[in-house]
Amino acid sequence: MNVIVTGAAGFIGSNLVKALNERGVTRIIAVDNLRRVEKFRNLVDCEIADYIDKEDFLARLSAGQFDGAVASVLHQGACSDTMETDGRYMMENNFRYSLALLDWCQARKIPFLYASSAATYGAGSRFREERACETPLNVYGYSKFLFDQIVRRRLPEASAQIAGFRYFNVYGPRESHKGRMASVAFHHYNQFRDEGKVKLFAGCGAYGNGEQKRDFVHVDDVAQVNLFFLDHPGKSGIFNVGTGRAQSFNELAAANVNACRALRGKPPETLDALLGQGFIEYIPFPDALKGKYQSFTQADLSRLREAGYDAPFASVEEGVARYVRWLDEHV
Repeated sequence: MNVIVTGAAGFIGSNLVKALNERGVTRIIAVDNLRRVEKFRNLVDCEIADYIDKEDFLARLSAGQFDGAVASVLHQGACSDTMETDGRYMMENNFRYSLALLDWCQARKIPFLYASSAATYGAGSRFREERACETPLNVYGYSKFLFDQIVRRRLPEASAQIAGFRYFNVYGPRESHKGRMASVAFHHYNQFRDEGKVKLFAGCGAYGNGEQKRDFVHVDDVAQVNLFFLDHPGKSGIFNVGTGRAQSFNELAAANVNACRALRGKPPETLDALLGQGFIEYIPFPDALKGKYQSFTQADLSRLREAGYDAPFASVEEGVARYVRWLDEHV
């Protein structure tokens, strides 16, 4: 039996393929769109059984080519550009495509694990998987929110597992193809390598310089959550996937600079010392992001823990240090 991973050449998808490989799972049908051709590099060190272009995938599903041959579907494929302005494209790609896959899995009683997003919460201050907390700020967040609403209606009569994961700010290996949509940790590494300093947004609203806070989660932890639910097909629902701890962009930048310095054998410095030496610089908050920016996110992990997932999550200091070492070896 095969495991289907959509978005398999993307950031989270390729890390899931690698994590499955590390378990000895190689019968993986990788689905993606390689118009952004550099994504193929994410799968070079992975083992898969087949690759199918996204444009052909749904037609082949409908034609019955995979009936009786699929154990589970890990649906990570989506347009994740929060600045995308083509609403029709976003809804077709993120909502309709996901709905077709959900229908196919439910008709065949196949577990369906999918990527949702913390973007569903918008600028709210509570991050719990409840309708009252959900006010997306952009069409990307709305596309994810709308699909979650469908899932909620389907869950009581579901024929097989449906598990949605609201990823918070994910960072880690295999994201360089994302360009400007890559994680802040990735951009910090490159800024420090190229310019000798890291740039952060100045204060905006109630937040001081670099003090906007996000729940930054390493992609390895994201992959482990997916594998946990893959191992427990009786567990369904929508779950936050973050660390449960908000950390500031100042902390993220300091962790990155110190990890880069460690590669050169230099000791860590405090934030104040890094600022004083010009390693961290504040730039004006962009007008284009005002009113569309999450200045604070922090996953409520209550439901994830209640579902039985009890593994710890890496802090920014731990996860960024690990990521910088990987980048130093691969970039």
